[in-house]
Amino acid sequence: MPNTKSPMKRMKTDAKRRARNNYVKRTIRTLDKQLRTDMPAEEKEVLLNKLYSQLDKAAKKGVIHKRTASRRKARLAAYVNKSQVQE
Repeated sequence: MPNTKSPMKRMKTDAKRRARNNYVKRTIRTLDKQLRTDMPAEEKEVLLNKLYSQLDKAAKKGVIHKRTASRRKARLAAYVNKSQVQE
């Protein structure tokens, strides 16, 4: 445990950021799993837009890297397009 005020505050802010980062990552993971289940194409499009938004927000806040967000969006779009062709 730190003795001075500055490291104490840093611990507190680190805990808040860690909680926010875990929440955002968990939300993205949940939406990704939902998208990969069997559902109609219209619902997948709506969920894909929501997931795009979450990935962009996470990249903007620094939770994930912007290239990671871009790569995941590209892979999700490819998955949705491939699943629509198969239907």
